Amino acid sequence: MNNKLYTVIGLMSGTSMDGVDASLIRSNGIDEFTKILDEYFEYDTKLHQRLIDLRNLILNFEDLEKYSSRIDEIEREITLFHGKIVDQILFKYKDKIDLIGFHGQTIYHNPEKKITKQLGDGRLLSQLIKKKVIFDFRQEDIDNNGQGAPLTPIFHNLISKKINKHNQIQFPIGFINIGGISNITKVLRPNGKIDENIEAFDSGPGNCLIDEWIRINSKKKFDNNGLIAQSGKIHQLTLNQAIDNFEIQSYYKSLDIKNFDISFARGLSLEDGCATITNFTAYLIAKGIEYSNEDKSKNIKYLICGGGRKNNFLIRCIKDYLSNQTNLNLDIIDNYEYDGDYIESQAFGYLAIRSLLNLPISFPKTTGCDKPTVGGKMVENF
Repeated sequence: MNNKLYTVIGLMSGTSMDGVDASLIRSNGIDEFTKILDEYFEYDTKLHQRLIDLRNLILNFEDLEKYSSRIDEIEREITLFHGKIVDQILFKYKDKIDLIGFHGQTIYHNPEKKITKQLGDGRLLSQLIKKKVIFDFRQEDIDNNGQGAPLTPIFHNLISKKINKHNQIQFPIGFINIGGISNITKVLRPNGKIDENIEAFDSGPGNCLIDEWIRINSKKKFDNNGLIAQSGKIHQLTLNQAIDNFEIQSYYKSLDIKNFDISFARGLSLEDGCATITNFTAYLIAKGIEYSNEDKSKNIKYLICGGGRKNNFLIRCIKDYLSNQTNLNLDIIDNYEYDGDYIESQAFGYLAIRSLLNLPISFPKTTGCDKPTVGGKMVENF
């Protein structure tokens, strides 16, 4: 077993495209993990909008080539932004930092075409900060017939053991990440072969539809605490039609925000549309939880991570849909000494260490890859 501890910065920018979560952690890449600091760095309004506009332009592989100069320009800007983040952390934290886990900003993800594109130049970042950088975490999994997502389950596996030890929560333990897209991890037992112990899949939209509705119909970026949805009324006919017209065909495929749209709510007021879209999102998340909770002979607690956990109306709707699932309980991960905003940035620091050590970061039951796969590319450009 590897006993060397690495100090790493994990950098994650999600599908909301509003900024970067940064986490400084210490880990051996296996069973040791300590949080040192977490911090959020917001994109300015102009960069945020340029990223959204670019993502909306990239609809297929050909568009990556068509808009290549625009992609290169924004990629450089994104990389410089990440470089400034690392510099600020280095200024605060004087001890040696071994490695940077650099996820980048996803603008296109299509496993069927074997393509995933995250904005972020690992070579340039390494040159700027004079550190080893691990980036491009998803491509190797896709090349190995995986979906390239979700990648956090191996980290969920680690922290489930710590939560079990410190809070006496029994296995199985579930994790629900509600970011732009929602995904679910189930850790079956405290020990055992990793690739048989964790199951995971994307379960549907998370915040993406709600955020898009709010951006288009107001001057806000998101529905803070679900207050806008809470002030509206669910348009039941519209909701029923949306549910009838959309069905996730398989939980074995990763999802992208381009798999969903808000056109079904056209014509509704800001508040009513938000309430209806939020309830639709809750329905799909609940269906994913039901799928994960097939074995009802065991009690299971699902810990909710990501920005969506703060949307009280969304969480209430999810619980309403699950009211007949008597063996499960939903709670936010913050009640167990973890900040739900930074699970993914911590995870990508952890994944960077595993990549450095040539340890797998994805597994057949998490991404559908053919075999446990080591992802990420290391660059040392200084």
